[in-house]
Amino acid sequence: MRIHIAADHAGYELKEHLKAHLGEGGHEVVDHGAHEYDAQDDYPSFCIAAAEAVRAQSDTLGIVIGGSGNGEQLAANRVTGIRAALIWSEETARLARQHNDAQVGSIGARMHSLDEAAAIADAFVSEPFSGDERHQRRIDEMTRYEQQR
Repeated sequence: MRIHIAADHAGYELKEHLKAHLGEGGHEVVDHGAHEYDAQDDYPSFCIAAAEAVRAQSDTLGIVIGGSGNGEQLAANRVTGIRAALIWSEETARLARQHNDAQVGSIGARMHSLDEAAAIADAFVSEPFSGDERHQRRIDEMTRYEQQR
């Protein structure tokens, strides 16, 4: 699977770790930045670029990373059609995919060890959407609202 990944300075080390980890798992990882550590960088452009790439390509997912993951999730959710979820455990990662068909997962690098974050990313990437009618109905309701505004 192709995975679009992005991080700011706070998530840079984790991004580099996940690039290697996911690549070793057979995934094609596309890096949308930051491409070097810069303590003054800003996450929105990186996260929006990753989310736009996910939207443009079917059968892809995204992972955005920052200190807490909150702002990165908010930035990715600005892209029309994207559902980005803050994933802070393996269970929330699986549920984001199963119930919400989230295409982007957001991880807080300051909240987890590298190994914990890798397990969360693996759970997100490997879990399919359930396709359950009640979950699809809720997604469709959000999509209608987004399209009507």
